Amino acid sequence: MVDVGKWPVFALLPPQELSSIRQACIFGTSGNEAVYVTENYEVFGLGTNCSGCLGTGDIQSTIEPRKIDILCGKKIIHLSYGSGPHIVLATADGEVYAWGNNGYSQLGNGTTNQGLSPCQVSTNLLHKKVTEVACGSHHSMVMTSDGEVYAWGYNNCGQVGSGSTANQPTPRRVSSCLQNKVAVTIACGQTSSMAVLDNGEVYGWGYNGNGQLGLGSNGNQPTPCRLAALHGIHVCQIVCGYAHTLALTDEGMLYSWGANAYGQLGIGIKSNQSCPVQVKMERERVVEIAACHSSHTSAAKTQSGQVYMWGQCRGQSVTVPHLTHFTCTDDVFACFASPAVTWRLLTVEGENHLTVAQALKKEFDSTQTSDLKFIVEGKCIYVHKTVLKIRCEHFRSMLTDEDVVEIDQFTHPVYRAFLEYLYTDTINLQPEDAIGLLDLATFYRENNLKHLCEQTIKQGISVENGINLLSAAVKYEATVGKCVLCARNVFLLSPADFPPLSPFLVSGKNYKQICSSPNCLCYTATDSCILQTKFVIQVFFVSLSNYFRIFLFRFY
Repeated sequence: MVDVGKWPVFALLPPQELSSIRQACIFGTSGNEAVYVTENYEVFGLGTNCSGCLGTGDIQSTIEPRKIDILCGKKIIHLSYGSGPHIVLATADGEVYAWGNNGYSQLGNGTTNQGLSPCQVSTNLLHKKVTEVACGSHHSMVMTSDGEVYAWGYNNCGQVGSGSTANQPTPRRVSSCLQNKVAVTIACGQTSSMAVLDNGEVYGWGYNGNGQLGLGSNGNQPTPCRLAALHGIHVCQIVCGYAHTLALTDEGMLYSWGANAYGQLGIGIKSNQSCPVQVKMERERVVEIAACHSSHTSAAKTQSGQVYMWGQCRGQSVTVPHLTHFTCTDDVFACFASPAVTWRLLTVEGENHLTVAQALKKEFDSTQTSDLKFIVEGKCIYVHKTVLKIRCEHFRSMLTDEDVVEIDQFTHPVYRAFLEYLYTDTINLQPEDAIGLLDLATFYRENNLKHLCEQTIKQGISVENGINLLSAAVKYEATVGKCVLCARNVFLLSPADFPPLSPFLVSGKNYKQICSSPNCLCYTATDSCILQTKFVIQVFFVSLSNYFRIFLFRFY
C-alpha cells in the first residue's frame, strides 16, 4: 500500500489531512511541489509554485494546501508533469487540463503565456476521449480511447513527431508510421517520445543522442520509427527515464536501452546502449516497471511482489537490480530518487471506504453474508447466489433453491479460484493449478477466464516447473501438440515415458519419435542420441476447443 507520508513535501500535513489523500503527484526540481486529491474529490496544491504549477491562480508559494476549485469534483485518471514544470491531466470524462510553464506552448493553448489555473485543452481533442497523458521536459502527449496519439510543445529534436523541428503550439495527431495503428500506452523522456501498439510493437521518436529510442543508432528522429530489435516480442508496458527507456513484455521479460552513466539500464555496466538489452532478474517474472523523465532511477516489481531498484540511488550508481524491502515501486522514488518525485499518479486506498469491487472481494468466502455453500473435496466455499448468477451464465440455469452444492469434477484450489475470479476478475494460482482452471473455464465457457489462465501459465513457465506443468497437462488430458521447431505434429509421450530424473537429462529408455519430420532437430532416432543430449522442456499452452496445444521438446 502506498504511503504518501514518505514524501518530504507532505511532512507538515496534519494526520487527518494526510489520511484523506486518495491520489497525489509530487514533482519539481527538488520534489517540493505537489497536487493531491482527497476522498471527497477535492483537489489541492502545495509547495513552491514555480511557474504557477500548483494551479491556484497565482505564483505564490504555499506551505499550507490551497484548493484548486476548477478541478474539484472531477475524477482524475491520469496525470503527468514536465520540467518547467507544467502539468497535464485527464479526467474520467476524457477531458484534458493543463497549466504551469508554457514557454514552448506545452500547455497546448496556442500561446506561450504562463498558465496559472487549469484550462481545458480543446484543439483537436474536444470530441476525443483521452485516457492517458505523458509529459517530457517541455512537450506533452496524450492517447485517446481509440488509440490515437496527439503531441504538442517543444520540438527541437522532433519529439512532437510532426516531421519537423518547429514547436507545435496546439495538439497535433502523431501520424506517419502510426497512421491507422492503435496505441495502447505512451511515455516521454526529457526530449523523446515512445508508444506501444496493440500488437506489442514499440515506436520511438525525438532526441536519440544516448540511444534512448532503441534504434541501434544515435540520430534524432522527427517521426515515429519502429524498434526492429524487438520484432517478435510483445511489449505491454514502457517507461522513460531522463534519457533511458525500459520495456516490459507480456512474458514478464524486461528490456532496457539508452543512457547508462549511472547504471540505470541494470545490465552491470555503465556504457550506453542503442539497442534493447535484456535485464536479468534472477528468473523472476516482472509485472511492473518504473522510471521518470526527471531522474536516472529505475525500478521493477516481480510476480512474487519483490521490488528492485537500480541506477542513480541517492547519489550511488547501482548497475544491477538491487532487491529492496519495499512493497511498491513508488517507494523507490520517494526514498532513493533524486529528486524525490512520483513516476506516476499515486493511488492510495482508503482504510474505511471501499469501492464496489473492493467490497465484493472482501465478502468472498464469508460465512456471515453468504447464502450458498459449495463443498469441494470436503472443504467449504461460501458465496452469494446473486453474484454468481450475475457473473456466470452457467449458474443462472444451475442454481435454484439449494443452499449446498457438492462439486466432484474439480479440485478445491481450482474451484475456489474460479469462484474468487467471479468476485475479483483476477486469479491467484500456480501455473500447474491454472491448467486445471483453464479446463474448468473451457467447461463453463468463460472466455475471459480462459485468457487469464493462458497468461498465468505462459508467464509462469520455467525450467524448474516444466515437468510439473507437463504432468498437469497430461492429468487434464492435454494431448494435441505441435513441434516448436518445425510446426509439425508432436506425439506426446505418456507419463510413463518420462524418467523420474532431472528434466535436463534423459537416460536410457526406448522413446518414441517425437516429431513427424526427420529433418527437424527434435527427431529422435536412437537411444544413444538421447543419452548424449541435454533435454530441456519448454511448454506453452493455448486453449484449443477442449484440448491444449502443447509446444515442447527443444534440444540444446
